[in-house]
This record gives sequence, C-alpha cells and structure tokens, in this order.
Amino acid sequence: MRVFPESALVQLEFEKVKALLLAHCRTEYAKEKAAQLRIHTKKEFIQLELQQSYEMKLLLEQSQYFPTDYVLNLSRELKLLSIPGAVLSEDQLVNIRKLAENAKSIFHWFDAERRTAYPALSNVIEGSYYEKVILELINDVLDESGIVKDDASEALGSIRMNLYRKRNELRREFEKVLKKLQKQGYVADIEESFLNGRRVVALFAEQKRQVKGILHGESETRRTVFVEPEETIELNNDIFSLENEERREVYRILRELTASLSIYAALLSTYHSILGEYDFIRAKARLGIEMQANYPMLSDASVVELKQAYHPLLKLYNQKNNKPTIPTTISLNEKNRILVISGPNAGGKTVTLKTVGLLQLMVQSGLLVPVHPESTFGLFKQLMIHIGDTQSLEYDLSTYSSHLLHMKYFMENANGRTLFFIDELGSGSDPNLGGAFAEVILQELVKKHSLGIVTTHYLNLKVMANHTPGVINGAMSFDEVSLMPLYKLLIGKPGSSYTFAIAERIGLDKKLIERARQLVDEDHFRLDKLLNTAENDLRHIEKKEKDLNRLIRENEKLKKEMQQVMDKEKHQQQVELLKHQNKITEEKMAYLKDTERKLKAIVQEWKRNDNKQEVMKQVNALLFHERQKQVAEKKDKKINEKFEEVGGAVKVGDKVKMTRNRQVGTVKEIKGKNAVVQLGAIPITVSLNDLIVVIDKPVEEK
Repeated sequence: MRVFPESALVQLEFEKVKALLLAHCRTEYAKEKAAQLRIHTKKEFIQLELQQSYEMKLLLEQSQYFPTDYVLNLSRELKLLSIPGAVLSEDQLVNIRKLAENAKSIFHWFDAERRTAYPALSNVIEGSYYEKVILELINDVLDESGIVKDDASEALGSIRMNLYRKRNELRREFEKVLKKLQKQGYVADIEESFLNGRRVVALFAEQKRQVKGILHGESETRRTVFVEPEETIELNNDIFSLENEERREVYRILRELTASLSIYAALLSTYHSILGEYDFIRAKARLGIEMQANYPMLSDASVVELKQAYHPLLKLYNQKNNKPTIPTTISLNEKNRILVISGPNAGGKTVTLKTVGLLQLMVQSGLLVPVHPESTFGLFKQLMIHIGDTQSLEYDLSTYSSHLLHMKYFMENANGRTLFFIDELGSGSDPNLGGAFAEVILQELVKKHSLGIVTTHYLNLKVMANHTPGVINGAMSFDEVSLMPLYKLLIGKPGSSYTFAIAERIGLDKKLIERARQLVDEDHFRLDKLLNTAENDLRHIEKKEKDLNRLIRENEKLKKEMQQVMDKEKHQQQVELLKHQNKITEEKMAYLKDTERKLKAIVQEWKRNDNKQEVMKQVNALLFHERQKQVAEKKDKKINEKFEEVGGAVKVGDKVKMTRNRQVGTVKEIKGKNAVVQLGAIPITVSLNDLIVVIDKPVEEK
C-alpha cells in the first residue's frame, strides 16, 4: 500500500502498534518481521494472515497446546552449516537438535483432524516435510547433555577407557604421596589442587625444598606453594597426552557430523523459518487477545463498514485505567463515500478519523482488530492523510500553503482505491476563503470516487454535505448541560460547534457573548442554534428509544418465563394424568389376573370333582361377587365425583358415606357406637365404624 505523506504511519500511530506486536515476539525472526511489518493489498494474502492469527488466538484462549517449546535464534549456526569445512561445537549441535525436535513436534501435531480444523496454520508447513535422519545423526554422536558419546567411534572409546584407568592410577598414587607428606607435616590447609590441568599438592613455603617435584606456583600470600610430586609426573604426562588425543578425536567426530548435517542445511533453515513464523503468528494472536480483537470480513469493493469499532491504543489505555471506551459505527460505501464530521473541539472528531485509518492499516497488515466480527473492510491501494499543523520550515511554507500542497497531491492522485483522511479541511486561512477552497477540494474528491473522512467547523461544508450525492454529514454528540463531549458519532446530521453555549457555561461575561453574537451573521447564528436544538432532541429520542427497547426486552423475558412456567405446569398435569391412568391399569391387571387364577382353580376342580353342581355354585358365586364388586366400584366413582373424603370423628350434622351400601346421608343422632343417618325420608341406624365424613367438592372440580 502507498501512503502519503511518509509520516502517515506515525501520525496514525501504526508504529506504536508495531512496538506492541514486537514486545510479544520471542525469536529474532519474528521480531524482524514485526519491525518490518508490511501493509498488503492482495486479499488472498491478507485473508490467510488474519485466519492464521484467528486460529492461533482460538488455541491460546482455549489453553490448547501448540508445540513452540524452544526460543531458537540459530542464524549463525545455520550459516556455518552451509559453509564447507566448518565445524559446529557440541552446544551448537544441541541447538540444532532442539530445532529438529521442535519441527518434529509441529509436523506430528498437525494430524489429519487438525489440518482440517486449522487450515491456515497448517499452511505454514505446506511444501515442507519432516526428516528423521537429522535427529538420528545427532543422537548417534551426542548424549542427552550434549557430550560426545564414548561409542561415537572405536578410537574415542579406547582413549576414554585409557583415560579412566590412568586417572584411577593417578588418584591412588597421589593419595599415597599425600598421606606421606601429611605425616611429615609438610602439607598446608588446602592439601591439593589443580594447576595447568595437572594435580598438585599444597605445601608450606618453607618445606618446598623437602619435596621432589615440579613447582607450579604459589598463593598470593606466598605462604603456600603448589608442587607436582615426582611420583605422579609421568602419570600426569600420560593423562595430558590422552586428553589431547580425546580432543582431537572429538573434533574429528564433530567435523564429520557437521559435514553429514550440511546436506540438510536448507531444510533446517526452513524449519527455523517455520518456528519463527509460528512465533510471529503467536505474537499477533496475543496482541489480538490483549486488544479484545476479532476477525472481520474482507471485501473486494471499496467499502468501510465498521460496527462497534474501537481505537486499539485508546482501548488499551482505558483498560489499564478502568475507564470506558466508546465504540464507533461508520459506513462508507459507493452511495456514501465521504463522511464530513463536525462538532465541538475535543469532541472526538480526530480520534474517530484516526480510529478508521489505524484499523484499516492493521487489517491490511494481517492483524486482528477490535471491531464487531460482522464489520467489513475493503482493500485500498492508497492511503492519504492530513492531520494537524503541517507547517514546513525546510521549504519555507506556511501552514495553509502546506495544507494546499497536500490537497493538490490528494486531488491529483486519488482514485477509486484510495482512502483519505483530512482533519480540519480548509483551516489556516480566512474562514470564508478557506471554506470556499475546502468546498472545491471536496467536490473534486467526490468526482474521484475515493472514500474518506473529513472533519470541519465550516458551515458551508455542512450544507454541501447535506445536498451533494456521495457525501454525508456526521456529528460528534455533546452534552450542553455538563459541557462534556459524549464521544459518540451521529450519522446523517451536521454538528454544532457550541461556541456560545460553552462560553456561557464557563462564565464568560454575558455582555461580551452578546456583542459576539451581534457580530455573527443572523442566519449563521440561527442555523447553529437549530443544530444545537436538533442534537439535543435527537439525544432525547435516542434515550427514549433505548428505554423502550429495554422495556421490550424485559417484556420478552417475562413472556418467556411465563411460557416456561405454563409449559412446566402443563407437563406436570400430563405426568399426573399418566400416573392416574397407570394406576387404574395396574388395578385392572391385578383384578384380571386374580379372576384368571380363580377360574383356573374352578376348571381344575371341575375336572377332579364328580359333583358338577357344587362346581357350578362356585362359578356363580364368583361371577356374582365380581358383578357386585363392579357395581360397588361404579357407586364409589359416582360418589367420589361429588364428594371428597375428609375423615375424622363423626358428629351430628356431618355428611357421611356408608361403606357397606355406598350411599351418602346426614347424621341426625349418635347413640353410643351407632349413628342415625337420614337417607332421603328414611332414617337408618349404622355403626360408626362404617361411616366416613365427606364434604361437597367445589363446582370447578366437578
């Protein structure tokens, strides 16, 4: 993307975003890429970068493991590896092994399922492969701590075995000499040490001529001297010689290993780049989490559709200070290409302009942005900006001259793939003349079909935006009572500068304010006042609309809760009905089984008993009993529909049910254990044990 002027990235604070990204990088590869962050124009490339950042962000938010275990900066080692005759040290080879192990982990992590789930991340390793021979070559030579193994060659094994024997022999001989000297009282407090790679004994200085051997040095106080006894000189020489042989053999083995690995130098460089690329993607994802950023939609058309967009740096600052940040919603498209924002100073016009510009740069750099996921960004090939005082001492230009030079560049170079931002268009000159030029400049930019945002205080630009196709007004809302900006962008209407309102609220002399009003054109003053009133009315309407929406949401919530209660009650009724039906069915089944059992017994009796008359009597008795039972059940059902049993002691005047004949009457008199019950016109004496107190059921239940 081409940007104008060169300071545009600094003015939009893109460099600060790069610095935040750089802080999350661990490898030199990622840091260099963050420092040189490019702004792209190809949709496919931007889409891939955003998708990669989004997929890594998901992994981090879900605390899923991704194999970036080592922070490796191996540029020097990889360069040496590609130079013929170069030899890598044991430590350098350990780092190469870590690189290969990390590459192995990454290739194994991307199984078939994860390649499908994270296609953008897996794209990083496309075209490469894992070579197991690299690890095998290194592991055959180096142990886990990075030391060349004894069995790396037969010669090295033999040398180390001889060294082991000689050192043991030296230890035994040295201990004998030391004990002898200790008995003689020649040995100092230190007793022994190593100097120049040789084992020496510490003697009192005055005794140094009493012991034969080689003097290797003395202490700073000169009270102690270090002597190699003559009994161990030959052994020390042998060990020194073997250690030199060991070093030469180790060097030879490392040289051969380096030569073997040099074949895979290009592949190892690819692994290094893959690890660096994943570190860079991880840094972008971490920055996205920090900014609470999302993955927006991209469009081939020249369009900027932002929903709930935040200035990322302002959002981070307010988060640290526990302050709210007001989001912005803006729509620029073929129908409304240029937005003219007006309103009071310090109301957020420039912040809004910078928010859109910075977010556009971030998206085209492959960074996630703090907007609603349904936001849409078009891709632009040019970004032009004019913010603040552009006075140039170098070229002897005034602020307005520099302003006009920038506008000249805008008009000459803008096209349908240009996104521009102009702060205070036409400022720096006479308001009438500057306003006229500003209107002409805006008309030319409209003809170029560019998209952009312009901030202004000029009334003629507000009027022009209201009747020019492709241009739309916007205002930063302002609380006239508290004199505090609300930082909320209102699309479709121009804003007032609140010049006189602010002057009145801060207590400026009313006479001065009135004199200033008289100097202003009456129509101009009336229009500014009308804008004030319209903005306040709109704010009240928005508040009422917000309250209404809140009430609607609460009503919907109550409606859902009521429906849930009704559904629950209906379900409970259905459960009770099923229980009742199941109970009746169970009783009928028990009755049928009992009848079947009795009939089977009668059949058996029929077969055994010659007296068929007796059997027939049993059959008739059973059938009569069952008919009686059915009649009794019908009576009970009829009574239960009208009356409800309450039980308790029977008293005069109670309605009672007689358990023997299934009838209901009223108690007229109680005589001992009996009661006189009135059935219609007939009094009947019944035992109190055969009576149950009942009451009439409510009409609804009947």
